[in-house]
Order: sequence, then C-alpha cells, then structure tokens
Amino acid sequence: MSLKEIFSAFIVMFAVIDILGSVPIIIGLKEKKKSYSAVNASLISFGILLAFLFVGQAMLGLFGVDISSFAVAGALVLLVLAIEMIFGIQIFKDDGPTESATIVPIVFPLIAGAASFTTLLSLRAEYELINIISALFLNIVVVFFVLNNIDYISRKIGKGGIYVLRKFFGIILLAIAVKLITSNLNSLLT
Repeated sequence: MSLKEIFSAFIVMFAVIDILGSVPIIIGLKEKKKSYSAVNASLISFGILLAFLFVGQAMLGLFGVDISSFAVAGALVLLVLAIEMIFGIQIFKDDGPTESATIVPIVFPLIAGAASFTTLLSLRAEYELINIISALFLNIVVVFFVLNNIDYISRKIGKGGIYVLRKFFGIILLAIAVKLITSNLNSLLT
C-alpha cells in the first residue's frame, strides 16, 4: 500500500464523483418527494464501482461497446441533468415504479456514472489495485456522509444558497459532460 497513490487516486475520484456538486440535485429530488437510502446508495455505488474496476472493460467488450462510446453515452445523461439544473426545467420523467431515487439518479449516473467508470479504468493502468480500492472506499465514506446529512447541509446553505449552487454546479456538470463528449468523441471519430 502506498499512501501517496491512495491520496492521488482519492483526489481524482473525489473530483469525478463530485458528491458536493450533486447536493443541489439531491435536494431537488427530496423537494419532489423522492426518497433514498444513504446506506443503500453508498453500498450499491461501491459494489458497482468495485465490480466495474475488475470486469468493466471485458463487460463492455461483450456488448461490443468501447469505453469511449460508453463515456459519451453517460456524458449525454449528465448533459441532460445539467440542462435541468441550469434552466430549471424537467426533462427526465418521474415514471419510475417507486418513489425511491436511490438507484436512479443517485447511484447512476451521479456517483457510479460514465466518468467514474472511465476514471477507474484509467487509474488501474497507473496505480496498484489495493490503493485504488482504498481510495474508492474513502470516497464512498464521504458520499455516505453527504447523503446522510443532506438535510443539515440544506439548512446551512438555505434556499438562496441551494439556488446558486444548483446553477453553479449545473454549469460545472455541463462542462464535465462536454469534456467527456469531446475527448471521447475525438477517439471515436479517428
């Protein structure tokens, strides 16, 4: 184990998962009476990301999908979420079978999305597996803390703060989506 590798991988994953940037989305879900379980969202996200770390590239290969195509598809979902945040419109229909938002959109695409999957595969080429798993676990602990304390965070930020955060992080999310699309589209077209 290398603390330097764990810290580096943690920072990269923290920036990509961006749970703090997802706070306005999560608060918006609660305002729409969508419930979620912080424990389940954290455990499912960790399980999905860990599984993808081991079998992601092979699994995509089974479907004939390369990582660039997957990243562009996930980025399009992020793009739509960003548009909803920035313009205050609803594009995704609330047609799920339950009132739970644990799996969609919290687990996927906010926590375990295309950016996280792509990042994990990139980290695997650079760092030892145990260090990546440790960094991923630490990120999931942060995710759990934020999800579990969303009401407290919401009270501290206030409605005006939430509005500003929603617009600001909507633009950040849009920029991440555009970056994912352009960088991966370039490799698809060449």
